[in-house]
Amino acid sequence: MIKKGQRLPSTEILWVTESDVETINLSHKLSGRRVAIFGMPGAFTDTCSELHVPNILGNKNDLLSTGVEEICILTVNDLFVLKEWGRSKGLFEAGISLIGDAASECSKEMGLNFTVPAIGFYDRSLRYAMLTEDGIVKHFLMEETQSGITTSGAEALIEAISKSRT
Repeated sequence: MIKKGQRLPSTEILWVTESDVETINLSHKLSGRRVAIFGMPGAFTDTCSELHVPNILGNKNDLLSTGVEEICILTVNDLFVLKEWGRSKGLFEAGISLIGDAASECSKEMGLNFTVPAIGFYDRSLRYAMLTEDGIVKHFLMEETQSGITTSGAEALIEAISKSRT
């Protein structure tokens, strides 16, 4: 599992915004930038859509005030699902970018994937929050609960960033 101080993989992912979809190298995209990434199992899932996304949207300005340049959500979904989810949840309107890890290659390389066949989840992303600087993990917060947002929410990441400044 990826740890604080490690570089994110040079994996090809889909970078999805309201107006564009690019296949890009993740480490190149993050180079020279301070980016918050929230990993989630999938678009339109209950916990992701009803708890995690509202948590990020509600704390977006506070997160940006910590010096974060961009906020992204990574899920194991294709671009069509992500486009619709981004529109329906107001993510694009809020300026949040979506990372489509469609084949779970990035999640697997980071050791952050899981499978639950009973609900059709194969190689989905674990739930987490991380701050990256120049593609290196500065803060990494794995969710501790199964169906809640306690340690992977925007508030927890803001608190971690704030503590490291003092």
